[in-house]
Amino acid sequence: MEYLAGRQVALIDLLDRLLTGGAVLTGDLVLSVADVDLVHINLRAVIRSITPDGPAPW
Repeated sequence: MEYLAGRQVALIDLLDRLLTGGAVLTGDLVLSVADVDLVHINLRAVIRSITPDGPAPW
C-alpha cells in the first residue's frame, strides 16, 4: 500500500482494472415493520468485461 500513497489513480483506470479482473456484488435488503420481515431480497451481480477472444457467457 505504500507505493499507492502518493499516487493518483484516474477513475477510468480503476474501472479498467475492475472489469478486467471481474467483480461480484452481493447484498441483502430486508423491509420489516415491528420486527416482522415483510420483504426479503437477495441481490447478486457479476461485473466482467466481455472480449471477442473469450467465449460468450450465455
